[in-house]
Amino acid sequence: MGRSPDRPLAPGASELWKTPPTPYITAVPNPKPADRQWFRRRLLDWYRRNGRDLPWRTTRDPYRILVSEIMLQQTQVDRVLPKYHEWLDRYPTFEVLAAARVNDVVEAWRPLGYNIRPRRLHDIAREAVARYDGRLPDDEATLRSFKGIGPYTAGAVRSFAFGQRAAILDTNVARVLHRVFVGRGDARSHAMKRRLWDISRAVLPHRHVFDFNQALMDFGATVCPARKPACARCPMRARCRSARTFTRNGQ
Repeated sequence: MGRSPDRPLAPGASELWKTPPTPYITAVPNPKPADRQWFRRRLLDWYRRNGRDLPWRTTRDPYRILVSEIMLQQTQVDRVLPKYHEWLDRYPTFEVLAAARVNDVVEAWRPLGYNIRPRRLHDIAREAVARYDGRLPDDEATLRSFKGIGPYTAGAVRSFAFGQRAAILDTNVARVLHRVFVGRGDARSHAMKRRLWDISRAVLPHRHVFDFNQALMDFGATVCPARKPACARCPMRARCRSARTFTRNGQ
């Protein structure tokens, strides 16, 4: 599956962030150092053998990485691949995209859907050209100031384009971390997401950050999907807090 977009909260949803988390969630500790090292080593070993060959993994161009990240929001990889190449042929840089008419940009986005995404990408391009000489800033605060760039996209750009040690948490990553390190509770709740962000930061290595974050997303998409996780061939099975539940159900 694609990734969850960085969206503003729905009206009234901000109150949910003020609700004290349940005692169980506050009691979820970060993984111990030995468990972090074990997880990193196994995940990176798996990725070196099984990582998908995707075009945005062969570039460090912030624009191309941003395009891929926004396209992948709520959209599967196989649908994004042809559009990614087509888009870059038509709009190869922030400058070219910023100069285009917004209606043409939206039309060029079809048939990916969620047409707020090309509008936001166009706005980001215009701001990057107007304020940052056609470049994307590399610090979190400035990236987050762009409308349409939330915590996940900022982390992805920082780690994939700029080589920074920045954690990510999209739908696939949240699922993997919740199943392996938590095993209970609702992974979609706001309180749990905050804890999963903490866990994502805790397990992030100091080296090989690009590969590690890409591996988390690939692992969630291929070995640990929402339905029918492949527990029998999962390298995390020995310490996964959810493995027994899924194994009992024949997965």
